[in-house]
Amino acid sequence: MEMSSSPRTVEEIFKDYSARRTAVVRALTQDVDEFYGLCDPDKENLCLYGHPNESWEVTLPAEEVPPELPEPALGINFARDGMNRRDWLSLVAVHSDSWLLSVAFYLGARLNRNERKRLFSLINDLPTVFEVVTDRKPSKDKPTVDSGSKSRGSTKRSSDGQVKSNPKFADEGYEEDEDEHSETLCGSCGGNYNADEFWIGCDICERWFHGKCVKITPAKAESIKQYKCPSCNMRRSRP
Repeated sequence: MEMSSSPRTVEEIFKDYSARRTAVVRALTQDVDEFYGLCDPDKENLCLYGHPNESWEVTLPAEEVPPELPEPALGINFARDGMNRRDWLSLVAVHSDSWLLSVAFYLGARLNRNERKRLFSLINDLPTVFEVVTDRKPSKDKPTVDSGSKSRGSTKRSSDGQVKSNPKFADEGYEEDEDEHSETLCGSCGGNYNADEFWIGCDICERWFHGKCVKITPAKAESIKQYKCPSCNMRRSRP
């Protein structure tokens, strides 16, 4: 594949990744007997390739140095008969996951920070080849409500009912400097800002909190005209 025709956008790179991953998964599951037979330890160093057209191939590595794309693990066939078959397939799966990621981020070398983050998020939503081959269930985080809009900055309502944005996030644009987002710490647990989590700001002390830390859901936040954090509530209730 020539670099001039390589995928350029996040969506194109993810499509390329998905197709290669589908091919590798098929080789290690549906076509596993054929794959096993092709990995003869008496042959030279062999690699498992997944191609963008969803086909797979066991063949010798590319001859040119450096290659146009990162190369898969070399010599996967040598360990075939020296290991339990399932363990060997798991090992190939792990190396295949590493290769798929290396190709994706090689193609994404010109992406900016936020685009790389979005690419990894798309990739991370799919089970790894290792998880598929070993029948492991990928651990899932608790879903967040409307996490897409929250990634552009958490909001709260002020006493006059107007939606108020975190001043640290407002007018900065999510596409630009997200470095500053990471400097915001939860006033309860001290954890860093995470665009995938719901946050709410106190109208009194102006500190920000994970919704889960102060037991406020996005739905509940919509009905709050003025939010006071637990600390401010305690201070207000003292005589």
